[in-house]
Amino acid sequence: MTRVHITTGIDLPLEPSCGSMIFCSDLYAEMADRARTTFLALPPTDPTWQHGFEETVLATAAKAPYGPGFDTYVDALTSEVRRHLDQTRPGVIHAQHLGFGLALAFVRAAQGTPVVAIAHGTDVIAAASDPLARDVLTEIVAGATAVVAPNTALAEKIGELTGHRYRDKTALVPWGIPLARAARPLHPTHTHTLRLLHAGRLDANKSTATAIQAMALTGERHELTVIGSGPERDALQQLVRELGLSDRIRFAPFQPRQALWERFADFDAFLFTTSGLEAFGLVAIEAQAHALPVIYSDVAGMAQTLGDAGLPYAPGDAAQLAQAIDKLAADHTLRTDLSTAGLQNAFCYDIARSAQRLTAVTHAAIGAAT
Repeated sequence: MTRVHITTGIDLPLEPSCGSMIFCSDLYAEMADRARTTFLALPPTDPTWQHGFEETVLATAAKAPYGPGFDTYVDALTSEVRRHLDQTRPGVIHAQHLGFGLALAFVRAAQGTPVVAIAHGTDVIAAASDPLARDVLTEIVAGATAVVAPNTALAEKIGELTGHRYRDKTALVPWGIPLARAARPLHPTHTHTLRLLHAGRLDANKSTATAIQAMALTGERHELTVIGSGPERDALQQLVRELGLSDRIRFAPFQPRQALWERFADFDAFLFTTSGLEAFGLVAIEAQAHALPVIYSDVAGMAQTLGDAGLPYAPGDAAQLAQAIDKLAADHTLRTDLSTAGLQNAFCYDIARSAQRLTAVTHAAIGAAT
């Protein structure tokens, strides 16, 4: 395959503050021998991140969320993108997120350049509850040559939101992580109290409250560390105080991935508590790649990602989660089996496979446009 020039980006600061940005950095670094990538983003607060993008361009439009200023923001972004495309003339556009302003600007400015639109989860979740977000998602999907989703659950949700009018555009590209830098087998402990980890954005959909409530219901005095930042943090800390769990639950701020990976060795198991739609659950794969048993909420998509390699519980059911934690603590064989199965499962999600699949979808989109 010839080396194609891709223009892509996310209208977020160019820093490792979210899974989408980190995943894209991994992905396009892996694709470097097959694609030249120009990545558009907002100026970072800390410019020291060693990302994997070959070229970067910082957007100057003042960002505005969904609301009265969103259309003006997208118009300004579209003008910026159009000037960039006129100068660089890429072979293809990758529109990250089916609801962000930059993705919409890419579609409106494309002028015949094929567009591969890539879903990330938060965009689809927003479209399910916000009419404007749904309109944006629909326009992006309609204008794209191909639409990429990481699993069938997210693809089906996109189909539902768009009236199943664009089913023939959908392609599945499972996400992945750079396994060569991640795998570090641990040895399950024999203790009956577990050191538990929850990591991710602290918002309502991640349902960290379920993990906290479960800690009040376990038979053993397990300990929980919550790593992450977000709008729910203060309420979650208040919940801990109300339940009298301050001696067993501690909080730590968001940490860059490499720092988080180094922390995995401090824990016995990982809790994944999302209550609604989940795009893929990369952090659960990261935990498995470090041999941590994973207890996960059985939401759409996660059974496909983890399956029997994790221990499921009903989403939002703190009592059932508490039972799963105690079960894992009491059964050393189960811990060992889940650790082994998790390692095997994680090796199905190497970023190299994601890059290979997206490269194929990209060339197919270029061929279809031609």
